[in-house]
Amino acid sequence: MSEDGKIMLTADDGSQEAFFVLEKADIAGKSYLLVTDQVEEEEADALILREIQEEDVVLYEVVEDEKELTIISKYFEELLDEVELKLE
Repeated sequence: MSEDGKIMLTADDGSQEAFFVLEKADIAGKSYLLVTDQVEEEEADALILREIQEEDVVLYEVVEDEKELTIISKYFEELLDEVELKLE
């Protein structure tokens, strides 16, 4: 992660996109990031990413499991009082 809170994610097709890290949390032995591609907008899309360590490389995958997503999103809402997360 860079000093400005941005990370570059590479998709399976090789394309890259910058995301801003809003918050990081360690829950039940796993690390999660709440990221968005926009920080200036009042309403913006966000993703919850799970951190995966593979040898000396850190990978992130989008959390898609509905139960896990509900638990982690509630945790992030509590951390960030002014943020309301809507699952879609």
